[in-house]
Amino acid sequence: MPRSRRATVQTSASRGRGRDRHGRGIRSSATGPFLPPLRTRIDTFDMTIASTVDYLRMVWPAELANVSFEVAPGPMNVIPGVGVERYAVDTRERRIVFYRLPIQRLSRLHRDDEFHQRMVIESCVFRGVAELLGKDPWDLAPDRFRRF
Repeated sequence: MPRSRRATVQTSASRGRGRDRHGRGIRSSATGPFLPPLRTRIDTFDMTIASTVDYLRMVWPAELANVSFEVAPGPMNVIPGVGVERYAVDTRERRIVFYRLPIQRLSRLHRDDEFHQRMVIESCVFRGVAELLGKDPWDLAPDRFRRF
């Protein structure tokens, strides 16, 4: 007797959740269990901001003690005549917000490598802190850039 060609319909409860397709188990990470996880642009940006802020807090501990540093994807609006902001400084709340997408995508680098990308991010942090403190960015850490 011929078999019916009707497919059996599974309910969502029997399928399970996530990527457990065809009963093979959940997929492993893309790098495997023995390799370090992939470095993304977002992680690199966040680590660069954090390390630069830590450095500046060591140099200016009293002035940056109660300053809040935040990272956002981008500003909510474009300022006419100025364009897209890279960071926003709020002196009353003592807060600096760095916008990741404008810093990464709108900076014109003569060399698109990791060193130059890090320098652009660090320069935005220095300019934001200098604006908050009312100082010149070069006065924040004169020994750091002596080699340039």
